[in-house]
Amino acid sequence: MGPTVTPKIKICCMQSAAEVALAVRHGADALGFVSAMPSGLGPIGEELIAELVPAVPAGVASFLLTSRRSAVAIADQVRRLRPTTVQIVDRPEDGCRVVLRRVAPGVAIVQVVHVTGPEALAEAVAAAPDCDAILLDSGNPALAVKELGGTGRTHDWATSRRIRETVEVPLWLAGGLTAANVARAIREVGPFGVDVCSGVRTNGMLDEEKLAAFVAAVRGVGPE
Repeated sequence: MGPTVTPKIKICCMQSAAEVALAVRHGADALGFVSAMPSGLGPIGEELIAELVPAVPAGVASFLLTSRRSAVAIADQVRRLRPTTVQIVDRPEDGCRVVLRRVAPGVAIVQVVHVTGPEALAEAVAAAPDCDAILLDSGNPALAVKELGGTGRTHDWATSRRIRETVEVPLWLAGGLTAANVARAIREVGPFGVDVCSGVRTNGMLDEEKLAAFVAAVRGVGPE
């Protein structure tokens, strides 16, 4: 059973104003800007993020991806870079999201949960009350060099489905999505939205042909 509405589309790892314009032209609902990370694709300097976020048109969400774990550090980034949404890609310090809600009102909070096994369900359930959405990805924060996204790997969509059926906030699905598999992922998980980085890139650059194919695959699923 698929989604009741066509999922939103987030194009992540924006690298330039040209990429922002290209993603918007192809109908992206949200764009991701990756700040400093221990590994993975797509990080850019905060100076460039500060230039690109104002170029995102009204009606398209701007997600700041942060690996910071404290409310003070994340709020500092949010104040300087002014995204509509902050995506916390690591496990934050206790109470972080509650404090962040108070000190950065009006900014949506999306917590990433990396689906490394069935324990992801409990992690998502614990995080959901303090979030506007959960985003499921395929990293591994437990590694010596943390993987916090951009792996190009899929994860167990059956676990993702259980999480989606359990949490009471919208769920974004990321991790190894491409034009070839996103329709199946949508049918199996039923997410609020899908998130893609490497699946629409060639040699690290946003590929218009892959982007168009991805958007068409998502739109082609349609509501049931």
